[in-house]
Amino acid sequence: MALAAPKIQSDDTLLDAYSETVADAVDRIGPAVCRIERIGGPGGHGSGFVIAPDGLVVTNFHVVGDARTVRVSMPDGASSEGRVLGRDPDTDIALVRADGSFADVAPLGDSKRLRRGQIAIAIGNPLGFEWTVTSGVVSALGRSMRASTGRLIDDVIQTDAALNPGNSGGPLVSSAGEVIGVNTAMIHGAQGIAFAVASNTARFVISEIIRFGRVRRAFIGVSADTVNLPRRAALLSQVSTSTAVRLRSVEKDGPAAKAGLKEGDIIAAIDGRPVTGVDDLVRMLDAERIGRETLCTVVRRTGVSQVAVTPVARAS
Repeated sequence: MALAAPKIQSDDTLLDAYSETVADAVDRIGPAVCRIERIGGPGGHGSGFVIAPDGLVVTNFHVVGDARTVRVSMPDGASSEGRVLGRDPDTDIALVRADGSFADVAPLGDSKRLRRGQIAIAIGNPLGFEWTVTSGVVSALGRSMRASTGRLIDDVIQTDAALNPGNSGGPLVSSAGEVIGVNTAMIHGAQGIAFAVASNTARFVISEIIRFGRVRRAFIGVSADTVNLPRRAALLSQVSTSTAVRLRSVEKDGPAAKAGLKEGDIIAAIDGRPVTGVDDLVRMLDAERIGRETLCTVVRRTGVSQVAVTPVARAS
């Protein structure tokens, strides 16, 4: 019996499906994207997006700068004043409270579930062209980018969705219509390389600003990458996850260096809790750990060991 030939979709069919996917995501998120302009400060503008009906707006720190108030303009023509609730230069995230109520909001997705190659859609106000849409793919995950404070922002998303000045603070959106990142920078002179702060990092910063008005952090003096954790290493470290973090650098005389941690070490758990990625490491190093001995499960070629690190306070 002859087997039927596999059915191959035409390019037109695939392109139509892609167009529908992008258009649907834009229809969901686009009405929640705003233009942000500083009030009473140096000129310039950027983008942001509403995450709650009571007017919580996420944008970039470098968009609001030191301004206390900003002008928030929506696609439907509505405009209101917004008060800057807090800012975190270390991640280039700021939170604004805009006056009024908002029917359209942009939900934050789980950036940990991202895969390279999936659709990424940027919405914003580049170069004064309001509510512009560009699309591409997630080019890479777990990148690092240096913030204006000099600190490395870990777990950054790289995308080829075109970004230009004015896109900053706008959402990077998945095909499911969820915000997966906050567009923050492009490499000048490069061909289509742009970056966004991962949504999980943004969620952590937002929650800290809402609770405390600033981001409190425990500091151990490392930068790290998310890596696969070999099965044998997972068994030895007694964690049930397939990923962990590898230290890319360890600051001289920092808490991690003083405890004996070294470049290349893999941290599989902190105080017995699995560390599945850089966002876990950032979240676990909260203010509650400042000055408190923290036990890191460290995987090395020589085996698994427990290293006690005492984080210090880091000013935000």
